[in-house]
Amino acid sequence: MKAIEVPAITGAYQFEPTPYADERGFFCRTFDADVVRSVGLDPDAFVQSSVSRSVQGVLRGLHLRSGAGEAKLVRCSYGRIFDVVVDLRRDSPTYLNRAFFELSGETQVTLYIPAGCAHGFQALTGTADVSYRIDRPHNPTEDVTIAFDDPELAIPWPLPVTSMSARDREAPSLAEVLQHQKS
Repeated sequence: MKAIEVPAITGAYQFEPTPYADERGFFCRTFDADVVRSVGLDPDAFVQSSVSRSVQGVLRGLHLRSGAGEAKLVRCSYGRIFDVVVDLRRDSPTYLNRAFFELSGETQVTLYIPAGCAHGFQALTGTADVSYRIDRPHNPTEDVTIAFDDPELAIPWPLPVTSMSARDREAPSLAEVLQHQKS
């Protein structure tokens, strides 16, 4: 497994495993504490793991947490997703930058998203399972959502949206969220 910096988002990394494939399928390590430590992250900081299952066209996001924020490891364990990260850390040299990734069950790449960055994805396949590890317990009162179709972000979602939560559908614009963060 190797760690690859994401140039568009300071502090973000892709952890790329080395799958071993044979006639039975494949095996690969999806988390390695030593590799995580090698880029200055604490592997023991991740306190909760979750998984979501989406069907093609489902869009989830853009989500982040207020307060201390939330760092996360995200991996598509089955299927394929179009993944988006937006840097909303005002003191970051990559503030307001966006980065796009295709994560898949074939590659098992894990994306590290620093606290203070918004995250969302769209399922590209009939079924897409996404695994998350977060660095502090989830508190729904800290959830923040930004409109997936905000013109300032101009995210090139690859498919028409087939379904999304009411919270995501009714999300405020980036400008509204940033204004609220100032106050």
